[in-house]
This record gives sequence, structure tokens and C-alpha cells, in this order.
Amino acid sequence: MKSGFIGIVGRPNVGKSTLLNQILGEKIAITSDKPQTTRNSIRGIYTTEDVQMVFIDTPGIHKGRNKLGTAMTDMAIGTLKEVDVILFLVDGPLSAGPGDRYITEMLSQVDTPKILVVNKMDTMEPEDYLEIYNEYNDMGIFADIYGTSALKGTNVPELLARITELLEEGPMYFPEDMITDYPERFLVSEIIREKILLYLNEEVPHGVAVEIESFKEEEKIDRISAVIYCEKKSHKGIIIGKQGKKLKGIGKAARVELEALLGTKVYLELFVKVRENWRDSDFDLANFGYKERD
Repeated sequence: MKSGFIGIVGRPNVGKSTLLNQILGEKIAITSDKPQTTRNSIRGIYTTEDVQMVFIDTPGIHKGRNKLGTAMTDMAIGTLKEVDVILFLVDGPLSAGPGDRYITEMLSQVDTPKILVVNKMDTMEPEDYLEIYNEYNDMGIFADIYGTSALKGTNVPELLARITELLEEGPMYFPEDMITDYPERFLVSEIIREKILLYLNEEVPHGVAVEIESFKEEEKIDRISAVIYCEKKSHKGIIIGKQGKKLKGIGKAARVELEALLGTKVYLELFVKVRENWRDSDFDLANFGYKERD
């Protein structure tokens, strides 16, 4: 049997979480059309008779504007040193901006086998893909280049076959029916945060964290209480909405998905509290699980 760890890296919003969910056939990483959706390194486990791949979906690598952003990028860069194969996702030409060039410079200094994944092929013309392919191929640092649509699953089986070729024989690290090693409480908080991202405007979501205060499993229902933390009083009003409608919508959408995830009825209570500048607080970042405690 072959086994190994695969790091998924790239700029924010290139489809890393969508690709991971597509590979696993189940949703373990939240997605939205807003950048920096993923804040933690999410581990997804793909197992067949012949191979076990442990995927690490990292936060998008970007220049941090606060301690949260810096912690996210440090987490992603740290992944490069710990894996057996690196998938580098892009969705445009290298010349489009400095972000991808910054990542390729880092990758060129790592001996780990690297596969370039040109994602969102369903949204580009063949000549656009060819331009991207040639730019990166000329660099000579990638073991292979694949064009995919993570959303539709295009070329994902072929990509998995190539990863298998690059892995060496090894043990099964996790039980074969396990798809993530994250606890349910973490997945619950991420689903709630995803619904906030979907319901709110551009400014508020990145200043939001979710903490599960209580999670009680009863015979026919799970009772969950969660706090949504935001950085400003004005944001609290936006999250709650007129007559509480926004918060009710977030709660209802989260509850429907949580019931599917947990396989039982869910009673979900949401509260909103202000915690100013938490993204620049080492204590809060550690408390919310975005960095290790000192």
C-alpha cells in the first residue's frame, strides 16, 4: 500500500477547499466566493485499497494585514516542509499578479515533488489555459501540470492517479472509513462561519470568529450553543439584521447542514458578541484555534 501527505497551496479563492471536497466526495472544508475562507489547515483523508492520501488544505498564501493573516500564511508555508507531494493551485497566468510568483519562488526552494493544478478550466478558453501551462512549464519545477475544474470534478481522477505514482509505500495512518481528523465541534463552527460568509457583505466576514460554547448530544437531538464574535458594534447590528432576520437566516441554513452532517435533529442557538481587534490579539487567535498558544 502507498500512503503520504499532500499539501494544497495557492492564493486565496483559487478553489483549494472545493478541490478537497471534490476528492473526498463529502464536504469537510467550507467554501465561498470570498477570499481567505479557510483559516486552519484542514486535513482530509482519501483511502482506497491501494493508497491513503492525507490532504492538507491550507489557508490562501497572502501578505498578512494583521496577526490573523500572518498566522494563516505561516501555517500554509509550514505545510510545505511537512508533506510528500505539493499541489499548487492557480486560476490565471503568472503575469496576472505578484501572489503566484511569490509562491513559486518558495516552491522552487523545496525539493518535495510539485504538481501544478490549473483550476477553473470550465471558465477559461483553451488558449488561456495554454498560456498558463507554458508560463509554468518553462519554470521547470513541476513534476506535472493538470487542468481541472474542482467544481465539476474534471480531471480529478487523473490527478489522483498521478499523486499515487509519486507516493511511496507506507502505512495506513487513519482508519479506512475516516475522512477527516477534525473534531465535530470544529466542523460545526466552520459550517456556521460559512453561512455568515454567504449571508453578509464583504467587510464583516473576515472580522468574524465562531466559538462553540456547548454541544450536548441527547437521544433524539443535539443542542448546540455558539457565539459569533465580531470586531465592531456596527458589525453586530449587521449580523443580527433588522428584527433579527439575518441571524435567523444564518442559523436556519447552518442547522439544515448540521443535521445532515450529524445525522440527527439539531437545536442551534446563536449569540453575537463584540470583541474588538481580536484578529490582532495573540490570546484570541490561540483561543479560536488559529495559532498555537505561547
